[in-house]
Amino acid sequence: MSQQEKRFQEKIRAIQDTMFVIGGKWKIPVILSIYSGNKRFNDILSSIPKITNRVLSKELKHLEENLLISRTIVREYPVRIEYAVTDYCLSIDKVAKPMEEWGKAHKKKIGKLG
Repeated sequence: MSQQEKRFQEKIRAIQDTMFVIGGKWKIPVILSIYSGNKRFNDILSSIPKITNRVLSKELKHLEENLLISRTIVREYPVRIEYAVTDYCLSIDKVAKPMEEWGKAHKKKIGKLG
């Protein structure tokens, strides 16, 4: 395998890893909801239209496993669980900003075609 092929495969794997962690319909909305101040499960749930309890629970676990959010048990009565974005999560902005710009430009482009 040539060096060029190796670099290409590494590039593909890195992009696939990124898409695994932050891709999909719900991960970015969940992160944005938490970043906007929604710390409790029901607050996050009600802030994202059409997300289900089951999906939100799954996404929270995935984001926590990937160190993008933290989960804290507040031991007051009643005991509650709160979520917060991590400092590491803020590094997604380096990826999200260009994606946002591309998405806006793409929408304009396909709007002209349609």
